Amino acid sequence: MCFPDWNERLKSVIIMKIEGLLSEKYIVLNLELPTKREVIDAMLSLVADHQEVLDRKRLHEDVWKREMEMSTGIGKRIALPHAKTSAVSAPVLALATLRNGINFDSIDRQPVQIVFLLATPEAMLAEHLKLLGRITRLAGKDALQQKLVQAQTPLEVLELFRDEEKDFPQI
Repeated sequence: MCFPDWNERLKSVIIMKIEGLLSEKYIVLNLELPTKREVIDAMLSLVADHQEVLDRKRLHEDVWKREMEMSTGIGKRIALPHAKTSAVSAPVLALATLRNGINFDSIDRQPVQIVFLLATPEAMLAEHLKLLGRITRLAGKDALQQKLVQAQTPLEVLELFRDEEKDFPQI
């Protein structure tokens, strides 16, 4: 979808950090679901009303298509279901912590406790890769993982990312 102010929108998205893409509305703490399928579906439902989601059905299909190609359980208790998709007009990011670790078919076979859902427009390949890298780098820190799992409020999660990213360059 083309917007008259697409260049301005793109610039504002590119300079954002993780804490700028997340909002309290798209953070769920201590989610209690037993399977990968239920967790991913819950996260897709969470972002279904996001202002940047253009097509809920397409987003669901594209995230699951990517998941079927290869598990997005990236190790270190983290999963990162994601898609480059025409279903969104700008990056969409959500986060969930899981009360109990679940099998996500992770590369290290460890149960997952932190799940990020990322969807970016197809035209934003470079930004998509940068966001995946940033999320992996930050969430892979043991100290941050511990704080995320112990967080009591979505605002606390946002503050954790703000602190962690303060010295990082903008995306």
